[in-house]
Amino acid sequence: MELTKNIFFNTDKLVENTKVKISYTGKLFQEASQEVTIHYGFGINWDNVNDVVMEKTDLGFQAEITLGEGDTFNFCFKDENDNWDNNEGHNYIFNLEKLPTELIALEDEPVSLGSARKLRRAYLWSKKIRLAVYKIITYIPKIISGNYKKKATNSNEE
Repeated sequence: MELTKNIFFNTDKLVENTKVKISYTGKLFQEASQEVTIHYGFGINWDNVNDVVMEKTDLGFQAEITLGEGDTFNFCFKDENDNWDNNEGHNYIFNLEKLPTELIALEDEPVSLGSARKLRRAYLWSKKIRLAVYKIITYIPKIISGNYKKKATNSNEE
């Protein structure tokens, strides 16, 4: 997904504590730089600053980065000759989303087999209810309009 100025991510959302692959086809790639480094940090204070040398491909420079914690993912690019692409002095800044906490299993909380069975039973009941609703919606109009015919059994046809 292209987000801005020749920068692409392999995901639609940037989420804290996840890996993201970033591709860069901006000014430094277009000027045929041989080596580009992404300089990045998190939050308004650029916490946990890192530099990662990006891999040059035919499609641009690419790197896989583990996103840290903070409200924003801030970065800029530098080539081997100390030429910078920092979005004309504004840096590239993207909002980070929090990792959904309901999907995180805590180590201290044991998962009981009973709760798993309850979830499975609830899932099966929801499927049965959906099937019943589908059948009602499909067959009631046919019965009312008279377009519903019972299938003849083989013994009656002979």
